[in-house]
Amino acid sequence: MTVRELTDAIIQKTGAPRLPEEHTCDRLISGSWDMEVNKIATTFMATVDVIRRAAEAGVNFIITHEPTWFTGMDGADWLQEDEVYLAKKALIEQHNIAIWRFHDHMHMASEDGIFRGFEQEMGWEQYRMAPPTTDTLGFGVTGKPDGCYELPETTLRGLVELFKTKMNMNVVQIIGDPEMKVSRVGVLPGGGSLGLGTEHMPMRYMRLRNADVLICGDITEWTLPAYVRDAMQLGFNRAILVLGHERSEEPGMKHLGSWLMDIANGIPVVFLDAEEPFSYL
Repeated sequence: MTVRELTDAIIQKTGAPRLPEEHTCDRLISGSWDMEVNKIATTFMATVDVIRRAAEAGVNFIITHEPTWFTGMDGADWLQEDEVYLAKKALIEQHNIAIWRFHDHMHMASEDGIFRGFEQEMGWEQYRMAPPTTDTLGFGVTGKPDGCYELPETTLRGLVELFKTKMNMNVVQIIGDPEMKVSRVGVLPGGGSLGLGTEHMPMRYMRLRNADVLICGDITEWTLPAYVRDAMQLGFNRAILVLGHERSEEPGMKHLGSWLMDIANGIPVVFLDAEEPFSYL
């Protein structure tokens, strides 16, 4: 099975309309469309460490959710004389690895693959709330799961401890009273908590879904965090828990392997964790 055959099958399975390559970041970053795929790795990001581990594992095709070349569209024109780019490119070519970006079609799928993997990792399928029936939340769709869950009551502290264990994190940022009661939780992984181009969307989402807590990927401190801090200081039962972009989206790539099984024609699939990018002193 070639890279082209496999990626065509992936896009077809998403149920999303196929985007022209000039209008999507879902394109081949390295390697050839005609390369025969021997072993697949899924990952949040094809970092140098991931590429090295892929080579050691005999992988020749990496499916990455986020950029290899440091900007949203993976453009490399500005990097042609950059020593980091040249060294990383040489590493990829040395091991003859094809890298394909699976981002836009994954989010546009009939079931968003990042939400699906997050839900599977947390074991929250049974707690999923019914999707919105109107577009008042600003997502542009109706009748599609929006990552809101009605959990057995716990505390914000208890929820933090759960995420530290599940996501292998030593530190989790929060705004809110650690002892506040929590049951209704909204999930905005990756850039969703930035508003997806509409700064006020996360605050409207929190209010209209009556969420006690929003699980965030990225944050802008003067938007959602400021809103939640003011709400807390006014006595409202509101909080946010910040995982960061990588930790909040990596589960989607971790569980992508099982989704690929029926189209991979027996090609082995492994997951390579890109790991949290930050260290804490």
